[in-house]
Amino acid sequence: MIQSVERAALILKVLGSGTPRLGVTEIAERVGLAKPTVHGLLRTLAACELVVQDPDTGKYALGPAVLQLGNAYLEGSELRARSLLWADSLAQRVNEAVWVGTLSGSRVIVLHHVFRPDDVVQILEVGAAIPWHACALGHAIAAHDPRGEELLSDDLAPLTGLTRTGRDDLERALAEVRRRGYAVEDQEAALGDAGVAAPVFSRDGSVAGAVAVVGPVERVLDPARREEIALAVRETARAVSRDLGAPRSAVPGGPAA
Repeated sequence: MIQSVERAALILKVLGSGTPRLGVTEIAERVGLAKPTVHGLLRTLAACELVVQDPDTGKYALGPAVLQLGNAYLEGSELRARSLLWADSLAQRVNEAVWVGTLSGSRVIVLHHVFRPDDVVQILEVGAAIPWHACALGHAIAAHDPRGEELLSDDLAPLTGLTRTGRDDLERALAEVRRRGYAVEDQEAALGDAGVAAPVFSRDGSVAGAVAVVGPVERVLDPARREEIALAVRETARAVSRDLGAPRSAVPGGPAA
């Protein structure tokens, strides 16, 4: 690897980790580099509009060029493109919001978000990054990802009091996903929220991502609707997998009816 490129990428990841603005000292501490080195890299990134500096505080944040790159990534995502119509149909079928996501490192990135089809004000979550262990999308993907051992060995932090972080608990959860074909999230990423997700596979048989129904726990995990939602999610995931060219043997339960 080219060291300077790797270091610049680390800085961008730190700035995108959740803290809106960081100073040179804070960035240097987080990436483990000397301040002069970080300062030089920041100046170069600023010249490319990948970062911007606040004139009042001197702190840095991600720049507008990052948004352009993000939009280009979304437009080029085959998983997103193939899932658009299926995700919309799923939202209409179960009357809930739908997310499509893929795994990046240890986080799930939301590639597509269909709003719940009602008049309630909703926030677009495209681009959101969620720790894999705290969401149904992440469990659905990790259950079939060859990096499973690596994901389980990470230091996993709880997002709520219900987040599963123990290795044994997560191994049981992933085994359950493989057994029944879908994952369930019960207030693990945010209190009051739940999700049901199923894996999507690509043409080479590897897991490409997942599709999920998300919403208030009392609706998504309502005992009277849970099986209906799970079936709809599984059928949608199979349909997207089929459109991606996944071999029949890679898709649990075979192709959608």
